[in-house]
Amino acid sequence: MSSHEVVLLLETDPRNGLSREEAGRRLERYGPNLLPASGGGGFLRRVLRQFDNPLIYVLLAAAVITAVLDEWVDASVILGVVLVNAVVGYLQESKAEAALDSLRSMVRTQARVVRDGQESMISSEELVPGDLIVLEAGDKVPADLRLVRLAELRVDESALTGESDPVPKDEAELPGITAVSDRRNMVYSGTLVTAGSGAGITVGTGAETELGQIHRLVSTADTLATPLTRKLAWFSKVLTVAILALAAVTFGVGVLRGQDAADTFTAAIALAVGAIPEGLPAAVTVTLAIGVTRMARRRAVVRRLPTIETLGSTTVICSDKTGTLTENQMTVQLVWTPDGEFTVTGSGYRPEGELRDSSGAAADQTTSEALRWSLLAGSGCNDARIGERNGEWTITGDPTEGAMLVVAGKGGIDHERLHTTLPRTGTIPFSSDRQYMATRHEEPDSGQEVVLVKGSVEQVLSMCRTELGADGRPRPLDAEAALRSAEELSGRGLRVLATAVRRGESGDFDEQGLPGTLSLAGLQAMLDPPRSAAAPAVRACHTAGIGVKMVTGDHAATATAIATRLAILGDDHEGQVLTGRELTELPPEQFADTVDRAVVFARVSPEQKLRLVETLQQRGHVVAVTGDGVNDAPALRQADIGIAMARSGTEVAKDAADMVLTDDNFATIEAAVEEGRGVFDNLIKFIVWTLPTNLGEGLVIFAAIVAGTTLPLLPTQVLWINMTTAVLLGLTLAFEPKEVGVMGRPPRDPRQPLLTGALVARIGLVSALLVAGSWLVFVREQDQGASVAEARTAALNVFVVVEMLYLFSCRSMVRSAWRIGLFSNRWVLAGVGIQAVAQLAITYLPVMNRIFDTAPIGGDVWLRIFAVGVAAAAVVALDKRLRRHRM
Repeated sequence: MSSHEVVLLLETDPRNGLSREEAGRRLERYGPNLLPASGGGGFLRRVLRQFDNPLIYVLLAAAVITAVLDEWVDASVILGVVLVNAVVGYLQESKAEAALDSLRSMVRTQARVVRDGQESMISSEELVPGDLIVLEAGDKVPADLRLVRLAELRVDESALTGESDPVPKDEAELPGITAVSDRRNMVYSGTLVTAGSGAGITVGTGAETELGQIHRLVSTADTLATPLTRKLAWFSKVLTVAILALAAVTFGVGVLRGQDAADTFTAAIALAVGAIPEGLPAAVTVTLAIGVTRMARRRAVVRRLPTIETLGSTTVICSDKTGTLTENQMTVQLVWTPDGEFTVTGSGYRPEGELRDSSGAAADQTTSEALRWSLLAGSGCNDARIGERNGEWTITGDPTEGAMLVVAGKGGIDHERLHTTLPRTGTIPFSSDRQYMATRHEEPDSGQEVVLVKGSVEQVLSMCRTELGADGRPRPLDAEAALRSAEELSGRGLRVLATAVRRGESGDFDEQGLPGTLSLAGLQAMLDPPRSAAAPAVRACHTAGIGVKMVTGDHAATATAIATRLAILGDDHEGQVLTGRELTELPPEQFADTVDRAVVFARVSPEQKLRLVETLQQRGHVVAVTGDGVNDAPALRQADIGIAMARSGTEVAKDAADMVLTDDNFATIEAAVEEGRGVFDNLIKFIVWTLPTNLGEGLVIFAAIVAGTTLPLLPTQVLWINMTTAVLLGLTLAFEPKEVGVMGRPPRDPRQPLLTGALVARIGLVSALLVAGSWLVFVREQDQGASVAEARTAALNVFVVVEMLYLFSCRSMVRSAWRIGLFSNRWVLAGVGIQAVAQLAITYLPVMNRIFDTAPIGGDVWLRIFAVGVAAAAVVALDKRLRRHRM
């Protein structure tokens, strides 16, 4: 709509604004200019939700059983694990609400409003549709506004759209299908005015703003369960059913055989206690926490524990471009002059690098007069400033101008000295209408006037009559050659600006006096360069079977150039680059296949980015998403893992994310994937190590009931085995280093169960060895005249010794324990040593004998126990070798 139509529609005045009375009425009608508060439920409801998990049910059952058995210490430990998990879950659920609260805080500011013709400052919460808002440089836009007048207005919309450069604004009418990032006649709530001034009519407040739309997307996006939590939930359900079924069968068999019902019930309880892996939640938490610590050393801060494991199963990374794959520092890559091209080394704002001519020789301002004046125009016709802070080189002002300052410095021109050697005496500022900036200078020695100009290629060329040769002398302009070079550079994704000069010629310094008086000095082609570590990281992801897709608010040509440099795109990328408009026009039946095939998405909206993530997830992918702006928040929350940037990221993005990169570097994501795979490996090692014990304990008791003999293990003894070995032995696997070649294998299939068939067979084999070995020793000791307590003590120690030796085998599911190295995980050795002391205590200390119904045993018994342990270890080693040979 035209601005006049907007004024009529909202019944306001473009000069005097609303009356105070009308503003009051509209405030009652539309409500305050605030985003709605999130409704996450009350405190009690959120707490109770943390216990709605099958694994928690199993643990609570274990706590009740141990309490019934008067084992209050064990019951307290199990309940403590449950409570810790509940607290962690509660804190993670609060994360989404924090993201919404950050969004709400973005719209709270002071606004300069005109009512009854009087300008005043009010809280942005009081704004209503139809209000006339005045904007100046440095203001945060308080609502969605349709501009009605402006002067050189430029707005930083990067947090909303992802576009890195400040956007020049105008009042022109636009087609209705224009994307948010291209609506130059609008400014949006939460964005920042960087230059100029203007005024606009409020057309959207609160939930009706673009920011409000993102708020709705964040609040409705699902917080997905991670692959680990999904698999643990399934595993827990199966385990719960199996335990209850086996306990029930055990009780039924005992009663049918005429055994005492009370004793049989005790046996069934012992079976249930033995089969419950009480140490599993603690092992999961500790293993993930160690992964968090390792990731922190690699510059990634994990806000949610399962994030580490999720990275290990990631199949697709949807990465932002600016600041993640690139430096987020515009850099001049090439300077073209009428007599030659000069490449530029170095990247970013750090003043390191040089210019080189076509032969590769070093060049500077003395090499060519055309080059010198192009560099002078870029530096003198410039309002940016560059400086170093805490070892980081940053610019104040427009990134494009910052790039031109840096390349001038590489060519030997000192920007600060330029103010003295060529002082500025006048300025024509850049505007979207003019498409150029011009400055007037005076040479102190000669008093000669110098005009420097930079701007769009087409506009500057239209103002030039001549071009500068290498000797600095003007000659007839070859506009076609300049345009061909500019088109070729633009086709490579570079942003091209032209530079021109006027020296000592007559002519007014204004918009009418400049055309036809300038000499073209050259073209400067710039780009936000890829990070040096990004390309190797992308290659590592591809080697690991992980797809990398670029999703950006920038233009398609720029995105394509960066993606090609990083090998995200190949040479033939037909159909692999899509714009937001092309996504909108896709038929629904083609959308999923097209999105899966494409790898670069440019000029996309927040809704489209969210839909991309949802589509990939529906196709079975585990999706990681990177982002730094408000516009990224919905996709960050929807993703299996959201990754925000610490340096350039908004608080909204960080709150919505699972992980924050302290260096904003894509290479850190690749490192996180490597750590995640190592963490999952260690979790599997713990599960494969602990389940045979739980299954073996249950089967030993079941066998005793079926055979009608004395129980080889009592419930208290089963608890001792489970709790001590889980802590002293099992948790040491959490410290296991990553295995060799972890990034040389494809991602795990998200549909693959937690335990593969081979691992289930391994668990069954070790369980059988435990049952046979402990039963053999138990019966053997009784046949030799040992008491029941002594025989049970021997059986108890068989379980622990086999677990000790099996622990070394579980350090790798494929490689032998000897090839790993005995001292590569010293925690294992420490755990085995402490467990050995604990076993001696429960065997020989009288107080422990009374508590656990154990009895001292002789040296010959220990020999038989270790013989069983060594035999079991040999069988496991042979099985591993045979499986490795088949693999």
